[in-house]
Order: sequence, then structure tokens, then C-alpha cells
Amino acid sequence: MGVGLHNKFYIYLIFLIFFTNVYAVEFKGDFKQGSFILGKTSPDTRISIDDRNIRVSKDGYFAFGLGRDRKNDVIINVKKKGESTKIIKKVFKRKYKIQRIDGLPSKQVTPPPEVYERIKKDNILIGKARSIDTSFDFFKKKFIYPIDKYIITGVYGSQRILNGKPRRPHYGIDFHAPEGTPVKAMMDGEVTLAENDMYFTGGTIIFDHGHGISTLYMHMKDINVKVGQKVKKGEIVGTLGQSGRATGPHLDIRLNWFDIKLDPASILN
Repeated sequence: MGVGLHNKFYIYLIFLIFFTNVYAVEFKGDFKQGSFILGKTSPDTRISIDDRNIRVSKDGYFAFGLGRDRKNDVIINVKKKGESTKIIKKVFKRKYKIQRIDGLPSKQVTPPPEVYERIKKDNILIGKARSIDTSFDFFKKKFIYPIDKYIITGVYGSQRILNGKPRRPHYGIDFHAPEGTPVKAMMDGEVTLAENDMYFTGGTIIFDHGHGISTLYMHMKDINVKVGQKVKKGEIVGTLGQSGRATGPHLDIRLNWFDIKLDPASILN
């Protein structure tokens, strides 16, 4: 190899190494509908997802999620040291189950008008808790199951048909177990909502895990935590019940990235 060609190759190699280091971004998670995605980069990198700027932790972690029915690709903009690049990830479609439940009292299928204002207030509280954007980075760790012994009776994305009438998809995982079963925190976090009697969800807890990632526990019998309390993974936060609009004793777990509803299985499996 001639000296000139050798020098050009050396310069190209240095450029390639520099370019790779500048834009080094790793992803953990499947780019499919409903998934939680954990990202890792250098702490001084700026990340935006679909033109939405998101937090990067002091050690380079970030998180986001893909909605149940998302069809378009994910556009990830990466900026560092005055340079920028764009990463495009294809989102893969999923097939969802159809779940039919018949014989329900009519008020459990269509709420009566007199509770509409109550439902509105509940939704405002839940929306406010899910909108919190803290610098916590608990989400980067391994989540655990909320109870030890259970039967899964409902899965994320399934379309429920109640008394023959199609309803909105189910956005959580239903864990059936005896009433009073201890419920554990799946991850370290801070309690942002603790309500004993919401119309749909009954005894309800929301935990903030940082960067807009939150988990919600529904139909609780007892709630042992309060708003502002810090909890550790594995800590008993209450007991399983059948409060709210429930057809039997079970725990319904939800996962969100801000207002985007994700599949809890994507943080558990």
C-alpha cells in the first residue's frame, strides 16, 4: 500500500472510530407494538423520539415506549458535540386476542350518567400522575412480578367484548389470585397516586420510576402506601382485591410512558 493511500486509510479509520463513538446508542427491547424500550448512550448525548426531547440519565440511560396500534417507524434523533444523526427503527405489528365476557350487569358495561363526573375526576388524577417527568432512573433495572402465585386471566392489547358489545382494548395484565394476597412493588419508585375507591379501578396506586415511566396497580383491597412515599422493589404495598369495576379478585397491572399505554410483559419478560 502506498504512503498516500496508507495515510488516507488511517485518516478514514480514525474518522470511523470517532463517528461510531459519537453516535453509540444501544437499545434493549423489541421494536414492536406495545413495547418498553431501554436505551443507553453517553451522558452528554441529547436524544429525541419522534421530535420529542427525552431525558438522558447521568449514566446515559433513557426510556420510551411504543403504543398498542403504532404503525409508523420510530425516528430517533441523536445529537452530540454539535453533530447529529438520525436512527430509524421499524415497528412490527402484533396480533391481539379477543376476549368475550357475557352475563355482566348492565352498569358494568355502560356506566350510568350519574357517575360521569366521578369518572372524569378519576381520569384527571390518573393523567396527572402519569405526566410526571422526574430524573429517577429506577426503570433501568429488572422489574419483578407483583405477586408470587397467580393465574394470568387477561393480557395486554386484547379486545374485550362485554355482553356482545366491543369495548376499548385491555391495556394491562390481569393476575388472578385469592383476595388478600400480598402485592409487591415491581420496582423502586415514588407513589404519585393512592386512591381507595376509583370508579373503574377501585383501590389504585401509581408509582413513578423516572423519565415518564410509571406502573399502575388496580382493584386493590388494601393500600399500605401514601403519595410521596418512596418504595423499594419487593416491598409489600397492599393486598389484591376486587374493588372498582372488577368481575372477581385480581390485580390489573398497567405500564405507561407518559400517556402511552405499554405492555407490562415487556418489562417483566
